[in-house]
Amino acid sequence: MSNSVPDLDAVGIKAGPELANQFRREVASLLGRSNLSFPGAQPVSFSGRHLTELQREDYYVCEKTDGIRCLMYFARGDPDSETPEIHYLIDRKNEYRYVPGLHFPMPNDDTFQSFHIDTLVDGELVNDTYDDGTQQLKYLVFDCLVLDGQSLMHRTLDKRLAYFKEKVLKPYNALYQRFPEEKKHRLFAVEDKSTQFSYGIEMMFREIIPKVKKIHGNDGLIFTCRSTPYRIGTDEHILKWKPPAENTIDFRLRLEFPVLEPDSEDEADGVTEPYPDYDSMPVFHLFVGLNSNEYRPFGEMFVTPSEWEDMKALQQPLDDSIVECSKDNQGRWRFHRLRDDKADANHISTVEKVLESIQDRVTEEDLIRVAPSIKTAWKKRQAQMMAEEEERKRKARPAPSSHVNGNGVKRKFEES
Repeated sequence: MSNSVPDLDAVGIKAGPELANQFRREVASLLGRSNLSFPGAQPVSFSGRHLTELQREDYYVCEKTDGIRCLMYFARGDPDSETPEIHYLIDRKNEYRYVPGLHFPMPNDDTFQSFHIDTLVDGELVNDTYDDGTQQLKYLVFDCLVLDGQSLMHRTLDKRLAYFKEKVLKPYNALYQRFPEEKKHRLFAVEDKSTQFSYGIEMMFREIIPKVKKIHGNDGLIFTCRSTPYRIGTDEHILKWKPPAENTIDFRLRLEFPVLEPDSEDEADGVTEPYPDYDSMPVFHLFVGLNSNEYRPFGEMFVTPSEWEDMKALQQPLDDSIVECSKDNQGRWRFHRLRDDKADANHISTVEKVLESIQDRVTEEDLIRVAPSIKTAWKKRQAQMMAEEEERKRKARPAPSSHVNGNGVKRKFEES
């Protein structure tokens, strides 16, 4: 992982199984669901057909940060203790980590004593590195699912973000403007993630991505539909675009070492059964997910001897680990990085979508070329919506009264 990817265990204290389960039930209840699985939305890989989708619907775009995706749960602590409010980061493995010292005051509270609970936001933890070498850990929020017990999931994305900025971020920023000396005590700063209209693609590539690449790394773009509700699990309306060379799949890796027959020296040492030769290069078998704990062999990862030495130097268990791989120009799967932040390999359905993206490459140039059409379609929808709103208002206005008496009956002309 790059140095921009934070270490979650250095940020928060992992909840034990019993406590974590209690929180999973609380979060599920907040979301009105019985399933205790990870409550976040998951994007689909961008392919050629999505160029049309961007013209058909309003999408926002933001840069895809090289960080760690986490939801944050604002919960009620012990009212009689020093921590009446508590905050937990929820990672993709659905583990809960307590982050001490966070405080999010309610709006219009000059004392800053009140706080949000029963709130769930979606975002990512990134490590910003500046030109002078200093680093700043940040939690960038890109969605808000529940605010003070009220579900926002059915609202449009712009409304969900507006609620978060107004009710949570504005009072939070006001707190640190009033007490700037407190900034040094926080484990990370909280900000909203910068988003643009989907037709601002050229600006993303020309201005925003070069800037953020230096600060915290970038590995593509995320397009999120404005009008669709927040959907837990795979969301066909969140599109993950990566440069074609960086389209990757997370596999489960299993190592198969050559087996040696015992020689006379081995037999003298009492070794009589064949045994694996751990000094040799193994075969790197790649598996994709089917059902829970069920995998399908997918292929092999190509590794050079020097790459194998580098992998061993990571000093992490490699057999049965999750590895992120990309395809090289000879169609071979190559090691990209270890994904110790992920508990499982990509499901076969995800793999098929990524393969479609690899096959159906959409380049930076393709996106820039289609941006004017996206803008035209967006403006046309906007004009239509405004016209419909005007018409609705016109119909809602009471008809002007003409010669109506107090009883609502037209007065007849009476001759004196």
